Amino acid sequence: MSLPKNMHVQFLLFSVAVAGLIGLFCVLLPIIIHEKIWNIYFFMLILSFLISLLNAFLLKSFAENFFNIIVLAMILRFIGSIAFIGLSVWPEMENILLFIADFFVVFLFYLVFDIYAFLSNLRPISK
Repeated sequence: MSLPKNMHVQFLLFSVAVAGLIGLFCVLLPIIIHEKIWNIYFFMLILSFLISLLNAFLLKSFAENFFNIIVLAMILRFIGSIAFIGLSVWPEMENILLFIADFFVVFLFYLVFDIYAFLSNLRPISK
């Protein structure tokens, strides 16, 4: 079975898989899952989707600036993530380390997907 060619369908399938994994861990190991895990998941889902739309638009318009666009995406993701963590932790959240650890794991899942998307599209962009 091969993956669909459309990146949006791949993103949807990946997001469903991550949600299933989170749900599985919520049932099997609730001690390692923060109660705000779904806030983390939906934030990363929306942020990654918006960044992928921005990347697609910028790469179509300015394909020769590939490196700059990728760096911009990383910077936007980092700033958005730091802002989300800061705003979530500010009102004296309980178990901050678990929240940050769960955020980091979900962040890495979406980062790996973005790296996969960039590498799979690297050949068509270079033409």
